[in-house]
Amino acid sequence: MSYVTAGRCRRSPWSGWVLAGVLAAAPLLLLPPPAAAAGSAPPPAPPASATPPTYTSYPAPPPLATSAGEPSLSYDAKSGDVMFEAGLQTLRVTFDDSTSPARASWTDASYLLTSTLTLDPILYTERTTGRTFVSQLAGATSLMAYSDDGGATWTPSQGAGIPAGPDHQTVGGGPLPSGMLTTIAYPYAVYYCSQAIALASCAVSLDGGLTFGPAVPMYNLTQCGGLHGHIKVAPDGTAYVPNANCGNQQGVAVSTDAGVTWTVRLVPGSNSPGASDPSVAVASDGTLYFGFADGSGHPAVAVSHDRGQTWTNVWDVGASLGIQNTAFPAMAAGDPLRAAFAFLGTTAGGNATGDDPSFPAVWHLYVAHTYDGGATWVTVDATPNDPVQRGTICTAGTSCASTRNLLDFIDARADGKGRVLVGYADGCVGSCVAAGPNSGTALGTISRQLSGKGVFAAFD
Repeated sequence: MSYVTAGRCRRSPWSGWVLAGVLAAAPLLLLPPPAAAAGSAPPPAPPASATPPTYTSYPAPPPLATSAGEPSLSYDAKSGDVMFEAGLQTLRVTFDDSTSPARASWTDASYLLTSTLTLDPILYTERTTGRTFVSQLAGATSLMAYSDDGGATWTPSQGAGIPAGPDHQTVGGGPLPSGMLTTIAYPYAVYYCSQAIALASCAVSLDGGLTFGPAVPMYNLTQCGGLHGHIKVAPDGTAYVPNANCGNQQGVAVSTDAGVTWTVRLVPGSNSPGASDPSVAVASDGTLYFGFADGSGHPAVAVSHDRGQTWTNVWDVGASLGIQNTAFPAMAAGDPLRAAFAFLGTTAGGNATGDDPSFPAVWHLYVAHTYDGGATWVTVDATPNDPVQRGTICTAGTSCASTRNLLDFIDARADGKGRVLVGYADGCVGSCVAAGPNSGTALGTISRQLSGKGVFAAFD
Protein backbone atom coordinates (compact mmCIF):
# COMPACT_ATOMS: atom_id res chain seq x y z
CA MET A 1 0.00 0.00 0.00
CA SER A 2 1.10 3.60 -0.32
CA TYR A 3 2.25 5.36 2.82
CA VAL A 4 1.08 8.75 4.03
CA THR A 5 3.89 10.12 6.16
CA ALA A 6 3.83 12.86 8.71
CA GLY A 7 7.17 14.48 8.04
CA ARG A 8 9.88 14.74 10.67
CA CYS A 9 8.50 14.63 14.22
CA ARG A 10 9.93 16.24 17.31
CA ARG A 11 8.98 15.36 20.84
CA SER A 12 7.73 17.81 23.44
CA PRO A 13 9.24 17.62 26.94
CA TRP A 14 6.35 15.34 27.93
CA SER A 15 6.61 13.40 24.67
CA GLY A 16 3.85 14.99 22.58
CA TRP A 17 5.01 15.06 18.96
CA VAL A 18 4.74 18.16 16.82
CA LEU A 19 3.95 17.14 13.24
CA ALA A 20 5.46 19.60 10.82
CA GLY A 21 2.98 20.55 8.12
CA VAL A 22 0.43 17.90 9.14
CA LEU A 23 -1.12 18.60 12.52
CA ALA A 24 -1.51 22.19 13.67
CA ALA A 25 -0.85 21.56 17.35
CA ALA A 26 1.52 23.42 19.62
CA PRO A 27 3.89 21.43 21.85
CA LEU A 28 3.10 21.26 25.54
CA LEU A 29 4.90 24.06 27.35
CA LEU A 30 6.36 21.95 30.14
CA LEU A 31 9.83 21.61 31.56
CA PRO A 32 11.80 18.51 30.55
CA PRO A 33 12.03 15.75 33.14
CA PRO A 34 14.83 16.23 35.66
CA ALA A 35 18.09 14.40 35.22
CA ALA A 36 18.45 11.12 37.07
CA ALA A 37 19.37 11.68 40.70
CA ALA A 38 22.62 10.36 42.04
CA GLY A 39 22.09 7.69 44.66
CA SER A 40 22.94 4.19 45.71
CA ALA A 41 21.58 1.48 43.45
CA PRO A 42 19.81 -1.54 44.96
CA PRO A 43 22.16 -4.41 45.87
CA PRO A 44 23.42 -6.68 43.07
CA ALA A 45 21.05 -9.49 42.12
CA PRO A 46 22.20 -12.93 43.27
CA PRO A 47 23.21 -14.91 40.17
CA ALA A 48 20.90 -17.62 38.84
CA SER A 49 22.34 -21.05 38.09
CA ALA A 50 20.37 -21.33 34.82
CA THR A 51 22.13 -21.47 31.46
CA PRO A 52 22.13 -17.94 30.02
CA PRO A 53 19.56 -17.57 27.22
CA THR A 54 20.55 -16.37 23.77
CA TYR A 55 18.72 -14.10 21.33
CA THR A 56 18.50 -13.46 17.61
CA SER A 57 17.61 -10.06 16.14
CA TYR A 58 15.26 -9.62 13.19
CA PRO A 59 15.39 -6.14 11.61
CA ALA A 60 12.42 -5.15 9.46
CA PRO A 61 13.14 -5.09 5.73
CA PRO A 62 13.05 -1.53 4.33
CA PRO A 63 10.87 0.33 3.55
CA LEU A 64 9.10 -1.16 6.56
CA ALA A 65 9.74 0.22 10.08
CA THR A 66 12.47 2.66 9.12
CA SER A 67 11.02 5.22 11.56
CA ALA A 68 10.27 3.01 14.57
CA GLY A 69 11.13 5.11 17.60
CA GLU A 70 8.94 3.92 20.50
CA PRO A 71 7.95 0.59 18.95
CA SER A 72 5.33 -1.64 20.55
CA LEU A 73 4.67 -5.31 19.90
CA SER A 74 2.23 -7.98 21.06
CA TYR A 75 1.73 -11.69 20.55
CA ASP A 76 -1.50 -13.05 19.03
CA ALA A 77 -2.10 -16.53 20.48
CA LYS A 78 -4.84 -17.23 17.92
CA SER A 79 -2.57 -16.89 14.89
CA GLY A 80 0.86 -17.23 16.48
CA ASP A 81 1.91 -13.98 14.81
CA VAL A 82 3.51 -10.90 16.32
CA MET A 83 1.94 -7.48 15.77
CA PHE A 84 4.42 -4.59 15.65
CA GLU A 85 3.80 -0.84 15.58
CA ALA A 86 6.48 1.34 13.99
CA GLY A 87 5.29 4.93 13.95
CA LEU A 88 2.52 5.06 11.35
CA GLN A 89 3.01 1.47 10.18
CA THR A 90 1.22 -1.53 11.66
CA LEU A 91 3.09 -4.72 10.80
CA ARG A 92 2.39 -8.43 11.17
CA VAL A 93 5.42 -10.66 11.69
CA THR A 94 5.33 -14.44 11.17
CA PHE A 95 8.17 -16.67 12.39
CA ASP A 96 8.96 -19.94 10.62
CA ASP A 97 10.65 -22.33 13.05
CA SER A 98 11.43 -25.02 10.47
CA THR A 99 14.99 -23.64 10.63
CA SER A 100 17.09 -22.42 13.54
CA PRO A 101 17.30 -19.50 13.89
CA ALA A 102 13.76 -19.03 12.61
CA ARG A 103 12.93 -17.00 9.51
CA ALA A 104 10.76 -13.90 9.89
CA SER A 105 8.27 -12.54 7.35
CA TRP A 106 7.07 -8.94 7.75
CA THR A 107 3.73 -7.84 6.26
CA ASP A 108 2.23 -4.37 6.17
CA ALA A 109 -1.18 -4.44 7.88
CA SER A 110 -1.68 -0.68 8.24
CA TYR A 111 -5.10 0.95 8.27
CA LEU A 112 -5.70 4.41 6.80
CA LEU A 113 -7.20 5.88 9.99
CA THR A 114 -4.12 4.95 12.04
CA SER A 115 -1.42 5.45 9.42
CA THR A 116 -1.82 9.10 8.44
CA LEU A 117 -0.73 11.25 11.39
CA THR A 118 0.25 10.82 15.04
CA LEU A 119 1.49 12.50 18.18
CA ASP A 120 2.32 9.13 19.80
CA PRO A 121 1.81 5.57 18.47
CA ILE A 122 0.86 2.52 20.53
CA LEU A 123 -0.26 -1.04 19.78
CA TYR A 124 -1.74 -3.71 22.04
CA THR A 125 -3.03 -7.22 21.27
CA GLU A 126 -5.20 -9.15 23.69
CA ARG A 127 -3.35 -12.44 23.25
CA THR A 128 -6.35 -14.70 24.04
CA THR A 129 -8.91 -13.12 21.70
CA GLY A 130 -6.33 -11.93 19.17
CA ARG A 131 -7.88 -8.46 19.01
CA THR A 132 -5.24 -5.85 18.13
CA PHE A 133 -5.70 -2.18 18.99
CA VAL A 134 -3.73 0.61 17.32
CA SER A 135 -3.90 4.11 18.79
CA GLN A 136 -2.38 7.25 17.32
CA LEU A 137 -2.53 10.21 19.67
CA ALA A 138 -4.29 13.24 18.15
CA GLY A 139 -4.30 15.88 20.88
CA ALA A 140 -6.69 15.14 23.73
CA THR A 141 -8.11 12.18 21.86
CA SER A 142 -6.91 9.23 19.81
CA LEU A 143 -7.30 7.85 16.32
CA MET A 144 -7.95 4.21 17.21
CA ALA A 145 -9.05 1.06 15.41
CA TYR A 146 -9.04 -2.64 16.21
CA SER A 147 -8.67 -5.81 14.19
CA ASP A 148 -9.62 -9.43 14.90
CA ASP A 149 -7.73 -10.91 11.95
CA GLY A 150 -4.16 -9.65 12.16
CA GLY A 151 -4.85 -6.40 10.35
CA ALA A 152 -6.70 -7.80 7.34
CA THR A 153 -9.77 -5.76 8.36
CA TRP A 154 -10.25 -2.97 10.88
CA THR A 155 -13.06 -1.40 12.93
CA PRO A 156 -12.79 2.29 13.92
CA SER A 157 -13.11 3.11 17.63
CA GLN A 158 -14.22 6.13 19.64
CA GLY A 159 -10.53 6.24 20.54
CA ALA A 160 -10.54 7.60 24.09
CA GLY A 161 -12.63 8.48 27.09
CA ILE A 162 -13.58 12.04 28.04
CA PRO A 163 -11.65 13.91 29.27
CA ALA A 164 -8.37 12.59 27.90
CA GLY A 165 -4.86 13.94 28.23
CA PRO A 166 -2.86 15.15 25.22
CA ASP A 167 0.22 13.04 25.86
CA HIS A 168 1.76 9.58 26.17
CA GLN A 169 -1.32 7.37 25.87
CA THR A 170 -1.28 3.67 26.72
CA VAL A 171 -3.79 0.97 25.77
CA GLY A 172 -4.20 -2.39 27.51
CA GLY A 173 -6.78 -4.84 28.68
CA GLY A 174 -7.68 -8.02 30.46
CA PRO A 175 -10.30 -9.72 32.62
CA LEU A 176 -12.70 -7.72 34.73
CA PRO A 177 -12.43 -8.09 38.53
CA SER A 178 -14.54 -10.79 40.13
CA GLY A 179 -18.19 -9.82 40.49
CA MET A 180 -18.17 -7.30 37.63
CA LEU A 181 -20.33 -8.24 34.67
CA THR A 182 -18.90 -8.46 31.19
CA THR A 183 -20.91 -7.61 28.10
CA ILE A 184 -22.04 -9.87 25.31
CA ALA A 185 -19.89 -7.89 22.89
CA TYR A 186 -16.48 -8.72 24.39
CA PRO A 187 -15.30 -10.66 27.47
CA TYR A 188 -12.52 -8.30 28.61
CA ALA A 189 -12.07 -4.71 29.70
CA VAL A 190 -10.05 -2.36 27.46
CA TYR A 191 -8.26 0.60 29.08
CA TYR A 192 -7.13 3.88 27.56
CA CYS A 193 -4.88 5.98 29.81
CA SER A 194 -3.16 9.28 29.08
CA GLN A 195 -1.72 12.28 30.85
CA ALA A 196 -2.21 16.03 31.00
CA ILE A 197 -0.29 18.71 32.87
CA ALA A 198 -1.79 18.25 36.32
CA LEU A 199 -2.99 14.64 36.32
CA ALA A 200 -3.20 11.37 34.44
CA SER A 201 -6.44 9.49 33.80
CA CYS A 202 -7.84 6.20 32.53
CA ALA A 203 -11.07 5.33 30.73
CA VAL A 204 -12.51 1.83 30.33
CA SER A 205 -14.35 0.19 27.46
CA LEU A 206 -16.77 -2.68 28.12
CA ASP A 207 -17.67 -3.27 24.48
CA GLY A 208 -14.29 -4.38 23.17
CA GLY A 209 -12.83 -0.95 22.52
CA LEU A 210 -15.65 0.40 20.38
CA THR A 211 -16.60 3.09 22.93
CA PHE A 212 -15.12 4.29 26.22
CA GLY A 213 -16.67 5.53 29.43
CA PRO A 214 -15.63 8.69 31.27
CA ALA A 215 -11.97 9.03 32.24
CA VAL A 216 -11.05 8.78 35.93
CA PRO A 217 -7.92 10.41 37.42
CA MET A 218 -5.16 7.96 38.43
CA TYR A 219 -3.00 10.48 40.31
CA ASN A 220 -2.18 14.18 40.41
CA LEU A 221 1.04 16.17 40.70
CA THR A 222 1.07 15.90 44.49
CA GLN A 223 1.46 12.13 44.08
CA CYS A 224 3.38 11.47 40.86
CA GLY A 225 4.65 13.47 37.90
CA GLY A 226 6.29 13.09 34.52
CA LEU A 227 5.55 10.29 32.11
CA HIS A 228 3.73 7.16 33.18
CA GLY A 229 4.49 3.72 31.78
CA HIS A 230 2.18 1.26 30.02
CA ILE A 231 -0.88 -0.31 31.59
CA LYS A 232 -0.95 -4.04 32.34
CA VAL A 233 -3.91 -6.04 33.66
CA ALA A 234 -3.57 -9.09 35.93
CA PRO A 235 -5.54 -12.34 35.57
CA ASP A 236 -7.73 -11.23 38.51
CA GLY A 237 -8.56 -7.92 36.80
CA THR A 238 -6.20 -5.67 38.79
CA ALA A 239 -4.86 -2.86 36.58
CA TYR A 240 -1.38 -1.35 36.99
CA VAL A 241 0.21 1.82 35.55
CA PRO A 242 3.84 2.46 36.65
CA ASN A 243 5.53 5.84 37.19
CA ALA A 244 9.19 6.79 37.68
CA ASN A 245 8.61 9.91 39.75
CA CYS A 246 6.38 9.62 42.84
CA GLY A 247 8.19 11.80 45.34
CA ASN A 248 11.57 10.28 46.12
CA GLN A 249 10.51 6.80 44.99
CA GLN A 250 9.04 5.12 41.95
CA GLY A 251 5.59 3.62 42.10
CA VAL A 252 2.53 2.20 40.44
CA ALA A 253 -1.10 3.32 40.23
CA VAL A 254 -3.37 0.36 41.06
CA SER A 255 -7.06 -0.22 40.39
CA THR A 256 -8.92 -3.27 41.69
CA ASP A 257 -12.36 -2.16 40.47
CA ALA A 258 -11.92 -1.79 36.69
CA GLY A 259 -10.69 1.79 36.79
CA VAL A 260 -13.38 3.24 39.07
CA THR A 261 -10.78 4.18 41.69
CA TRP A 262 -6.96 4.23 41.74
CA THR A 263 -4.35 4.05 44.51
CA VAL A 264 -0.65 4.94 44.17
CA ARG A 265 1.68 2.39 45.78
CA LEU A 266 5.40 3.10 46.13
CA VAL A 267 8.40 0.80 45.64
CA PRO A 268 10.77 1.05 48.64
CA GLY A 269 14.39 0.78 47.59
CA SER A 270 13.80 2.56 44.29
CA ASN A 271 15.39 5.95 43.63
CA SER A 272 13.38 8.61 41.83
CA PRO A 273 13.39 9.96 39.25
CA GLY A 274 14.50 7.33 36.80
CA ALA A 275 15.63 8.31 33.32
CA SER A 276 12.85 6.28 31.66
CA ASP A 277 9.34 5.04 32.36
CA PRO A 278 9.30 1.88 34.48
CA SER A 279 7.49 -1.22 33.25
CA VAL A 280 5.33 -3.85 34.95
CA ALA A 281 4.32 -7.40 34.04
CA VAL A 282 1.99 -9.79 35.82
CA ALA A 283 2.54 -13.56 36.09
CA SER A 284 -0.27 -16.11 35.84
CA ASP A 285 -0.81 -16.12 39.63
CA GLY A 286 -0.85 -12.33 39.92
CA THR A 287 2.80 -11.88 40.94
CA LEU A 288 3.76 -8.33 39.96
CA TYR A 289 7.21 -7.63 38.49
CA PHE A 290 8.39 -3.99 38.37
CA GLY A 291 11.39 -3.19 36.15
CA PHE A 292 12.89 0.28 36.36
CA ALA A 293 15.83 2.53 35.60
CA ASP A 294 16.94 3.41 39.12
CA GLY A 295 17.79 7.02 39.91
CA SER A 296 21.42 5.90 40.08
CA GLY A 297 21.16 4.87 36.42
CA HIS A 298 21.31 1.12 37.09
CA PRO A 299 18.69 -1.41 35.87
CA ALA A 300 16.65 -2.68 38.80
CA VAL A 301 13.64 -4.88 39.49
CA ALA A 302 11.22 -5.48 42.36
CA VAL A 303 8.54 -8.13 43.04
CA SER A 304 5.18 -7.90 44.81
CA HIS A 305 2.72 -10.63 45.80
CA ASP A 306 0.03 -8.32 47.17
CA ARG A 307 -0.74 -5.89 44.33
CA GLY A 308 2.10 -3.53 45.17
CA GLN A 309 1.40 -3.07 48.87
CA THR A 310 4.74 -4.66 49.82
CA TRP A 311 7.82 -5.50 47.75
CA THR A 312 10.65 -7.98 47.90
CA ASN A 313 13.70 -9.00 45.85
CA VAL A 314 14.67 -5.44 44.92
CA TRP A 315 17.88 -6.01 42.98
CA ASP A 316 20.28 -4.37 40.54
CA VAL A 317 20.20 -6.85 37.63
CA GLY A 318 22.99 -5.12 35.69
CA ALA A 319 25.74 -5.28 38.30
CA SER A 320 27.14 -8.58 37.01
CA LEU A 321 27.85 -6.96 33.62
CA GLY A 322 28.96 -3.58 34.94
CA ILE A 323 26.00 -1.65 33.55
CA GLN A 324 26.04 1.97 34.72
CA ASN A 325 23.24 3.57 32.70
CA THR A 326 19.85 2.27 31.64
CA ALA A 327 17.09 3.30 29.25
CA PHE A 328 13.68 1.92 28.34
CA PRO A 329 12.74 -0.86 30.81
CA ALA A 330 10.30 -3.47 29.44
CA MET A 331 8.98 -6.37 31.56
CA ALA A 332 7.41 -9.68 30.48
CA ALA A 333 6.12 -12.47 32.74
CA GLY A 334 4.61 -15.93 32.45
CA ASP A 335 4.53 -18.64 35.11
CA PRO A 336 4.48 -17.42 38.75
CA LEU A 337 8.23 -17.77 39.24
CA ARG A 338 9.30 -16.57 35.80
CA ALA A 339 9.83 -13.15 34.28
CA ALA A 340 12.17 -11.30 31.92
CA PHE A 341 13.36 -7.71 32.06
CA ALA A 342 14.59 -6.11 28.81
CA PHE A 343 16.38 -2.77 28.71
CA LEU A 344 19.03 -0.79 26.86
CA GLY A 345 22.22 -0.47 28.87
CA THR A 346 25.80 0.74 28.74
CA THR A 347 28.86 0.23 30.92
CA ALA A 348 29.74 3.91 30.53
CA GLY A 349 29.21 6.03 33.61
CA GLY A 350 28.32 9.70 33.65
CA ASN A 351 25.47 11.44 31.86
CA ALA A 352 24.72 8.79 29.23
CA THR A 353 21.08 9.92 28.96
CA GLY A 354 22.07 13.46 28.01
CA ASP A 355 22.52 14.68 24.43
CA ASP A 356 26.14 14.19 23.38
CA PRO A 357 26.74 12.00 20.30
CA SER A 358 30.47 11.93 21.08
CA PHE A 359 29.96 10.64 24.62
CA PRO A 360 31.92 7.35 24.94
CA ALA A 361 28.94 5.08 25.53
CA VAL A 362 28.09 1.94 23.57
CA TRP A 363 24.54 0.71 24.18
CA HIS A 364 23.27 -2.84 23.82
CA LEU A 365 19.96 -4.60 24.40
CA TYR A 366 20.08 -6.68 27.59
CA VAL A 367 17.57 -9.16 28.97
CA ALA A 368 17.54 -10.42 32.57
CA HIS A 369 15.67 -13.65 33.40
CA THR A 370 14.44 -15.05 36.71
CA TYR A 371 13.21 -18.61 37.27
CA ASP A 372 12.60 -18.39 41.03
CA GLY A 373 10.34 -15.39 41.51
CA GLY A 374 13.07 -12.76 41.44
CA ALA A 375 15.33 -14.32 44.09
CA THR A 376 18.12 -14.74 41.49
CA TRP A 377 18.66 -13.38 37.97
CA VAL A 378 20.77 -14.15 34.92
CA THR A 379 21.40 -11.15 32.63
CA VAL A 380 22.59 -11.49 29.03
CA ASP A 381 23.64 -9.17 26.25
CA ALA A 382 21.07 -9.89 23.53
CA THR A 383 23.01 -7.90 20.90
CA PRO A 384 26.67 -8.65 21.75
CA ASN A 385 27.98 -7.95 18.26
CA ASP A 386 25.61 -5.18 17.20
CA PRO A 387 25.26 -2.02 19.33
CA VAL A 388 21.85 -0.35 19.49
CA GLN A 389 23.29 3.17 19.91
CA ARG A 390 26.59 5.01 20.25
CA GLY A 391 26.86 8.21 22.26
CA THR A 392 23.96 9.14 24.49
CA ILE A 393 20.27 8.21 24.49
CA CYS A 394 18.65 11.53 25.27
CA THR A 395 15.57 11.36 27.50
CA ALA A 396 14.96 15.12 27.90
CA GLY A 397 12.27 15.77 25.29
CA THR A 398 12.57 18.60 22.79
CA SER A 399 15.63 19.95 24.56
CA CYS A 400 17.46 17.06 22.85
CA ALA A 401 19.15 18.18 19.65
CA SER A 402 20.92 15.13 18.21
CA THR A 403 20.45 11.85 20.09
CA ARG A 404 16.66 11.64 20.35
CA ASN A 405 16.25 9.06 17.58
CA LEU A 406 15.06 6.23 19.88
CA LEU A 407 12.49 8.39 21.74
CA ASP A 408 11.04 7.00 24.99
CA PHE A 409 10.51 3.24 25.20
CA ILE A 410 10.78 -0.30 23.86
CA ASP A 411 8.43 -3.27 24.44
CA ALA A 412 8.64 -6.91 25.55
CA ARG A 413 6.21 -9.85 25.52
CA ALA A 414 6.30 -13.65 25.53
CA ASP A 415 5.11 -15.85 22.69
CA GLY A 416 3.01 -18.99 23.03
CA LYS A 417 5.98 -21.12 24.06
CA GLY A 418 7.37 -18.64 26.55
CA ARG A 419 10.12 -17.27 24.30
CA VAL A 420 10.76 -13.62 25.10
CA LEU A 421 10.22 -11.10 22.30
CA VAL A 422 11.65 -7.58 22.51
CA GLY A 423 10.70 -4.84 20.08
CA TYR A 424 13.26 -2.07 19.79
CA ALA A 425 14.50 0.60 17.40
CA ASP A 426 18.08 0.13 16.20
CA GLY A 427 19.96 3.41 16.22
CA CYS A 428 23.30 1.97 15.10
CA VAL A 429 23.45 0.38 11.65
CA GLY A 430 25.95 0.24 8.81
CA SER A 431 29.43 1.54 9.65
CA CYS A 432 28.26 2.39 13.18
CA VAL A 433 28.31 -1.29 14.10
CA ALA A 434 32.08 -1.46 13.60
CA ALA A 435 32.84 1.63 15.74
CA GLY A 436 31.82 4.26 13.20
CA PRO A 437 29.70 7.27 14.20
CA ASN A 438 26.17 6.65 15.42
CA SER A 439 23.81 6.32 12.45
CA GLY A 440 20.92 8.07 14.20
CA THR A 441 18.47 5.58 12.73
CA ALA A 442 15.36 4.03 14.28
CA LEU A 443 15.02 0.72 12.44
CA GLY A 444 12.28 -1.49 13.85
CA THR A 445 13.76 -4.76 15.11
CA ILE A 446 12.56 -7.77 17.08
CA SER A 447 14.94 -9.67 19.33
CA ARG A 448 13.58 -13.21 19.82
CA GLN A 449 14.80 -15.73 22.36
CA LEU A 450 16.71 -18.52 20.61
CA SER A 451 17.83 -20.77 23.49
CA GLY A 452 17.50 -21.18 27.22
CA LYS A 453 14.47 -21.36 29.43
CA GLY A 454 11.63 -18.96 28.69
CA VAL A 455 8.81 -17.78 30.94
CA PHE A 456 6.64 -20.94 30.53
CA ALA A 457 8.17 -24.01 32.21
CA ALA A 458 6.04 -26.41 30.17
CA PHE A 459 8.19 -25.64 27.11
CA ASP A 460 11.63 -26.03 28.71
